[in-house]
Amino acid sequence: MSFVTVCEYASLTTDPVKEPSLALAQVTPSAFDHLCALSEQFSRGGASLVRVDGRTRLRLDSYVGVIQTPCGTTVEILPKHTEGTGESDKLASRALLRRLIQSMFDLKAREVGVASLETFDAPLTEWVMARFLSELDHIVQRGLRFNYQRVEEEQPFMRGQLNVMAQLRQPPGREHRFQIRHDVFTPDRAENRLLRSTLNRVCKQTTSADNWRLAHELSVRLAELPASRNTQADFKAWGTDRLMAHYQAIRPWCEIILLQTMPLALHGQTKGLSLLFPMEKLFEQHVAVHLREALSADCKIRTPAASKYLCEFDGQPIFRLEPDILVESAGEAWVLDTKWKLLNEGDRSGKFGLSQADFYQLLAYGQRYLGAKGEMALLHPKTRAFTRPLPVFSYLADMKLWVLPFDLETDRCIGLEALSLPLRKRTAPPAFAP
Repeated sequence: MSFVTVCEYASLTTDPVKEPSLALAQVTPSAFDHLCALSEQFSRGGASLVRVDGRTRLRLDSYVGVIQTPCGTTVEILPKHTEGTGESDKLASRALLRRLIQSMFDLKAREVGVASLETFDAPLTEWVMARFLSELDHIVQRGLRFNYQRVEEEQPFMRGQLNVMAQLRQPPGREHRFQIRHDVFTPDRAENRLLRSTLNRVCKQTTSADNWRLAHELSVRLAELPASRNTQADFKAWGTDRLMAHYQAIRPWCEIILLQTMPLALHGQTKGLSLLFPMEKLFEQHVAVHLREALSADCKIRTPAASKYLCEFDGQPIFRLEPDILVESAGEAWVLDTKWKLLNEGDRSGKFGLSQADFYQLLAYGQRYLGAKGEMALLHPKTRAFTRPLPVFSYLADMKLWVLPFDLETDRCIGLEALSLPLRKRTAPPAFAP
């Protein structure tokens, strides 16, 4: 059983590697074949997981997460937001991925011991299981939700109500047996069954000593709960009333571990927990979450917007335009688009690494959503080579585009003040008299 940690666009090879890094690592031939087979599945769905480069090397694409192969190899794919490939870069990328996943599910981090978002140093799968166990421990401390269930049975005594019709249909000689119905106050409900099934899987799959200890401790405390016999039906029956409010935070972790479908997962006979996330979507969601915090409360934010089309054909709209973020306030609108691509503010001859196709896309957004008049912004991750906003780009006299860096360490968009967006006023610290 081997564990490999690389970043986006890294190369994996079956040849020996003297110094493995985030950019290059060795995998077993069986793991190599498994990744090629998965890539074919992705290709049929219109996505790209890896690019095969010869018979012994392949190159990963822009998906991050964890892939566990049937032979026991675990490949952890981290975001590539720095040029470094050292141990500190690996820890920083792993912490970033966890924060992006938090934003994807709009979850609040609850600091509990070793499961702290900042200090828990473990692969993504162990971190996911640790977050589930942390939430489950919180629910157990607050108390499981019970409900009443109607039970119809035969007993030698009376309890509850007599089922008259069933009693009359009894054969001769069984008059001393009573057909009764009554209610039982039990924890056997859809949510608790899903918790039990998820906990069973965590107990089998975790390799972390702390996770194993907490999982088996909770398993003993929840021994009376039955496992789910139909996970899809139980998820549909998950309650959302106010009495189930403290259950809501654990549901995404149950869906990740049981269904492995949020937002993208690998299906088939794979060993362990395999999760893949499209990096562009993670970055887009993360920016949108923190942009809501920066803008004033009266702003209306759509992520994404999907109300305009590029053109019409035979009287019907065709080619829908979907900017990542559309901000509306007081009759004005702003278009913001996110791109997970590293720029270089000093490479003027190479157009800073910007894509011409992205500028065509923003031109179409501005024409349809802003009426060729207003401000737009293109947000890229901040790096050592891209630390400040680029000079403004002018499409037309009244339509401008800003290219801004988004700092993933402070979760702040640098240069957002250049746009006329209504920003939330920051409260100043209180002044103390000398």
